[in-house]
Amino acid sequence: MSALLNPDDRPEEEAVPEGADFPISPDRNLSSSLSAPPSLDLSSASLDLDAPSSPGLDLSPEPVLPEAVRQRITVLAAAALPGLPADEMPVPLRRVARFAPNRRARLGGRDIAAQLVADPLFRQRIGTRIMADAGDLGTAVTSGVAPAAADPVEVAALAYLARPDGWRELIEAAGDAVRAEADSAAVTAQVRAAEQRAARAEHDRAVARVEADKLRDELARVREELGQLREEARTTSKALREAQAAQKRATDLLATEKGRAARATLDHEAEVRRLRSRLSDAEAAAATGKQAAKDARAVDDARLWLLIETIGQAASGLRRELAIGPADKLPADFVADTAADRPGAPERSRARAQDTDDPGRLDQLLALPRAHLVVDGYNVTKRGFADMSLEQQRKRLITGLGGIAAQTGDEVTVVFDGAERVHGLPPAPRGVRVLFSKKGTTADELIRQLVRAEPPGRPVVVVSSDREVADGVRRHGAYPMGADSLLRRLSRS
Repeated sequence: MSALLNPDDRPEEEAVPEGADFPISPDRNLSSSLSAPPSLDLSSASLDLDAPSSPGLDLSPEPVLPEAVRQRITVLAAAALPGLPADEMPVPLRRVARFAPNRRARLGGRDIAAQLVADPLFRQRIGTRIMADAGDLGTAVTSGVAPAAADPVEVAALAYLARPDGWRELIEAAGDAVRAEADSAAVTAQVRAAEQRAARAEHDRAVARVEADKLRDELARVREELGQLREEARTTSKALREAQAAQKRATDLLATEKGRAARATLDHEAEVRRLRSRLSDAEAAAATGKQAAKDARAVDDARLWLLIETIGQAASGLRRELAIGPADKLPADFVADTAADRPGAPERSRARAQDTDDPGRLDQLLALPRAHLVVDGYNVTKRGFADMSLEQQRKRLITGLGGIAAQTGDEVTVVFDGAERVHGLPPAPRGVRVLFSKKGTTADELIRQLVRAEPPGRPVVVVSSDREVADGVRRHGAYPMGADSLLRRLSRS
């Protein structure tokens, strides 16, 4: 507790928070200027005024404490608070007593100050412990004497807690000492500031003198450079006048040459216009000749196309009228059957292309100009690839038909039943058309529609082993072929 008596060792973190309940001097320029709280009214304090008066009970109003005295009182009380027995400690301060020493005055200062003002018995108890720890200074203050070398703030704080005779005068003397110390510090700060300003002014004057000397030297140098620049300006002006005269002569000469060039340009442009006119006439004559040649060629092409179309329609009409199909036997075959024997040959010879499932006959039909091959898709795949899934069947057939279309250049159309069950259909190869019959329509009906849509005379080959399909397309001039002929043709490829 001896550390509590040395005001120079008071830690800054134990400063009493602003707003504690001690009245402070209103004329002090400190960080906190709180006035005495309502608890200063002794009529509302925790004392019982009807009880027997205690010795030395002072009912006068609480004095206004300087801020430094108020903070020191709170620090001393906070330090001595844990030494009080629990039954002597006010209930509001029991929680504060458990705080750490460096936090007790800072966090519980307001409660401690309130109890010191409102509870004289608590103040007397805490003051007794503080005065006992204060030693000689506490003894001197208790006797009402303030040592000359003692800190006035410490003396005022102990006097407030012990309240000996003349304690109010001690507090006032402490306030006067604090104010005098503050005034002295302010005067000292002002003197120090004035000295600093004087030193800065002297320094500035020295710097200004140096700068003035530099500026005078710079001015002399600038004047010398200005004289040189004036001489250079006179020389430059003379050269500029000479250059302007030369430029004027060059401008006159340039104007003369521009006039000559303009006249030459006009003559050249007139010659170019004449040549362009002649070129336009030649281009018009050439275009007229090209158009005449193109018209003559168009007439010849139209005549040739009309002749070929007439011959083709005539041949188609004869084929349809005579119901003539591809020749199964050559003339020599008829002669051989009736007038000669073939060694090792059967009694009745058959032509190679007589069978509707023979790929040779299919090749003959596909060799006809602009032939159209129509394939009954599932009729062919179920005969040739029945062990595969429908997706694999379609893919294999379409791929094979793409090869035939590429080899022959013919139009190829493959027809399948129903599109609602189609999954994984590959992109159709060039020249192959893939069709699916709509709901309620079969592939056979779609094939017959395709055959009826073709112009009379065009070779249409229908591959299907369905007898009804073969009979139906034959009536419309198409050539029916069996599915095996196409399967053999695909296997051969």
